Amino acid sequence: MKKKIKLLIAAAIFGLIALSIIQGYLINNTYKLKKDAFINEMRRSVSQIDDFSPVLDSLSDIWQDHFLNKIADYKVQQATKADILKGLQFVIDSINGPYKAEYQNELKKLNIPYEIKFQKKVLAIVLEDSTQSDTIFDFYKTPKNIILGNAIDNDKAIGLSTTLWQTDHTSSRTINGEQKDIEFYLAFKTRDIMDLQGWRSVVIKEMMGLLLLSLIIFSVVIGLLYFSIKSLVLQKKIADIKTDFVNNITHELKTPLATLTLATKMLKTKDVLAKPEMINNTIGTIERQNTRLQNLIDQVLSNSVGYQDINLNKESVNPRVYFDTVFDDFLLSVKSKSVQLNRAYEGDQKHIELDRFYMTTALLNILDNAVKYSGEDLHINCKIQFEEQLRITISDNGIGISQKDKKQIFEKFYRAGHKEIHDVKGLGLGLYYTTEIVKAHLGTIEVKSLPSEGTTFILKLPLN
Repeated sequence: MKKKIKLLIAAAIFGLIALSIIQGYLINNTYKLKKDAFINEMRRSVSQIDDFSPVLDSLSDIWQDHFLNKIADYKVQQATKADILKGLQFVIDSINGPYKAEYQNELKKLNIPYEIKFQKKVLAIVLEDSTQSDTIFDFYKTPKNIILGNAIDNDKAIGLSTTLWQTDHTSSRTINGEQKDIEFYLAFKTRDIMDLQGWRSVVIKEMMGLLLLSLIIFSVVIGLLYFSIKSLVLQKKIADIKTDFVNNITHELKTPLATLTLATKMLKTKDVLAKPEMINNTIGTIERQNTRLQNLIDQVLSNSVGYQDINLNKESVNPRVYFDTVFDDFLLSVKSKSVQLNRAYEGDQKHIELDRFYMTTALLNILDNAVKYSGEDLHINCKIQFEEQLRITISDNGIGISQKDKKQIFEKFYRAGHKEIHDVKGLGLGLYYTTEIVKAHLGTIEVKSLPSEGTTFILKLPLN
């Protein structure tokens, strides 16, 4: 049974992990789709600015015209490649301020509520004529950034498009006093990128409903799983307790029933019937065993009630006289065992209100447990303290209680040490009944114990 419960719990946890992975995968896919849809919409909006803004077109014409003139100078050997790039960077820097300002104005016209940075980066510049191809600049071979627009970190860059500007250009130059036309084919490759500020928060905000719903569903599943496992463990615990109780009560009933059976058979024999003394002895045995059976039944019935069902008949008692009487009666009942009981009284001993019968039962249950679970020599220390409340401390040098058992010893029918359940007589009701009596007196009870180091019970009762 225990192995099956572990397998069921493991299967439930595995199912929860699998569900979490699937849910995480679906949320991640939804996030990617939302992100792509949002970024594509921004791309369309930004593309309109670059294509339809006359101011931006005029600024682009400025650097393009300057650049083409530099290319013509290069073709007639009046400039170097470095001069071309330096001149290009110079003219771009000169128009970059107005370019960025106009770009932001166009964004406002489109009612885009997000801050967007835009950048046009030069990737390659290639010249071709009828005889050869000449690479002026290659971004992937030359670590140099030639950009128009804002500076953008690579990890924040969102690609818009790659543009190839191709043109056949003719420019006039004076060479050795003669006017000549310089013809060349230009391929100018650029990449447009943007940095959309806070796009992640925008996408997450759009997914907030889905995230909340997923969180609620996940919480419900975890809650159901928790309560299911808790109920399963509780049912297993109840089943074990019932089994232990049946075993205990069966064990307790066997002896008196066997004795009754034997006594009944003896009454049928001629030897017993011929002797009145033997008949009386046998009848006495039957009466005692019958009383024992009745006591067992009464113990189960009376000790199973809750503190709400206990009707207290409180009376004012002298604490020292009362506790001395209880301890003396206890010592008389355990003459067969070596028991040393030490008593100590501290504080102002006022009269207290309690139910003599029930409180005596509670104290004797604790003391009897000390006798049951002790070695050869038992030492019990009882301390009665009068503070803001009555504090009763009962300590012994017995075998102690494990941490696992300590959490359950006050439960109905529970007995510590299931493997040795028949070594000590009992039904697992004594400490439960003690707890209910203390609760009925509006008090509390706690236990401190370690295996092989004895046990301490602390009862706290209100003085009034």
